[in-house]
Amino acid sequence: MTQQAEKQFDSRINHAPLGFNPETDLPKGFYKFLLPLHREFTPRQQELAKKRAEVLQKSHQGVLPNHLPKSEATETDWKIEFPKFAEDQRNQMTGPADDAELCVKMLNSGAPGVMLDLEDSTANNWENIERGIQNVIKALHGDLTYFDFKREQHIPINSSNTVTFTRARGLHINQAGVIPNELLSASLYDVARVAFGVEKEKLSHPLCFYIPKSESAEEALWWRDVFQSIEENLGLEKGTIKCMALVEAHPLAFQMEEFIYNLREHIIGLNLGRWDYMASLIHFNLHDPNWVLPDRNTIPHDVPFFQNLRELLVEICHKHGILAIGGMTALYPSRVDSELNDRALKVLEVDKRNESSVGMDGAWTGHPDQNAIAVAQFPKPNQNFKRAENAERYPDLRPSIESVGKRTLNGTRAAIRTVIRYRNGVLCGKGASLLDGYMEDLATDRIYRLMIAQRMKHSETVEISDENGEKVLHIPELITQLFDEELAKIKAELPQPLPKGFCARFDEARRISEEMILNSQFDPI
Repeated sequence: MTQQAEKQFDSRINHAPLGFNPETDLPKGFYKFLLPLHREFTPRQQELAKKRAEVLQKSHQGVLPNHLPKSEATETDWKIEFPKFAEDQRNQMTGPADDAELCVKMLNSGAPGVMLDLEDSTANNWENIERGIQNVIKALHGDLTYFDFKREQHIPINSSNTVTFTRARGLHINQAGVIPNELLSASLYDVARVAFGVEKEKLSHPLCFYIPKSESAEEALWWRDVFQSIEENLGLEKGTIKCMALVEAHPLAFQMEEFIYNLREHIIGLNLGRWDYMASLIHFNLHDPNWVLPDRNTIPHDVPFFQNLRELLVEICHKHGILAIGGMTALYPSRVDSELNDRALKVLEVDKRNESSVGMDGAWTGHPDQNAIAVAQFPKPNQNFKRAENAERYPDLRPSIESVGKRTLNGTRAAIRTVIRYRNGVLCGKGASLLDGYMEDLATDRIYRLMIAQRMKHSETVEISDENGEKVLHIPELITQLFDEELAKIKAELPQPLPKGFCARFDEARRISEEMILNSQFDPI
């Protein structure tokens, strides 16, 4: 790719290295396999991305997402034939696919399901994604290992019934440098690389993917067609590829039934990705001062805008015979801090018990020490697709947040502190970082950037108070001051002596984070 061609791409897009030759630098035969898929599906992906932008723009003009007209998807009696191999998904452990040690530990944790992530918890760099894809293929073959330096030996994956999913990057992400002078759908690249790379005779269960960041039922047709085209090209029986999908975007909350109808040959469950959903909820209501959210950690796990959606998701999934899975508990246990460990496991138990009580079949965790408690909160193997009596099909998905949580200057400071440290991790090649006891990935970063932006946008009308209860106007000058102050605190807390360039990277992380807020860059990239 020439330097001139390179300039047409957004600098936030993952690029293959300069001088990359797709015919020789990718697995043998893959480029020939990919090219016709790209010609068919990348233009459709680009059109879907444009439609997303139009829906968001209309929302900011007051035309908010709503339910679709009644259709065959919502009015007829149809069921999905649920596969036995995935009937127990009481806990799905998730983590970055580019970390082989973590992948092996998750797969050996005893969790019924494991999601190897190429998206939010993996830095979207060429090296990280390629390493992640290679780890995924080895894991699916049962060949992945890591070297344990304490025991001085390679640790393999134990044989188990764990179902392994791969989360591909979402439809909003483009991949550059693979197709000369053209953008390629990152979703298509990830799914095609994994499907092409695995040997089906080595798989212990069907090939399974996790679909992220969907925003409409129409997008399900894209995924359906991609799966079926790949199946046909690889000589697989139709419906061989299975998937679960995350409900992470506010518009999709109104189209869940239509979404699974469009993917009914492949889909086996929906998952409420609540932290990304919270970010999306802010994004689509950014114009509305009544939706300025409180400090993130003062929002209860059973807040109505989550709870109403949980109940609706369970009703729709169980109506059609698929699993309903809950979200991630971000507070992590600790093997060195007993007080934090006890608190984290208690929060986990309460959170998962709440999800189980509304009928969910399982939930997400990210640490092996969370597995036993998470699994214990759900009936084995699942809730048998039970449905609540008199379940409301069209609940209020934007209930008032008037009495929820607190809005404080310290909350803004915490947000700024987190986005700086998270972005520093990304610059180091880490898509997820353990910060103040919480495992934070792109979802948290996006929540906090949006939270700061909406406090600035509605500073005159929404009260954000300091420790003395005094209102603090969140004008751009204050935000810059807070970024400077929090960056100085972060640097002061760093252990000395520091490696060369260490502080400069924090400076860059601070610059990028504030720039993204001021430039309204809120897509999950």
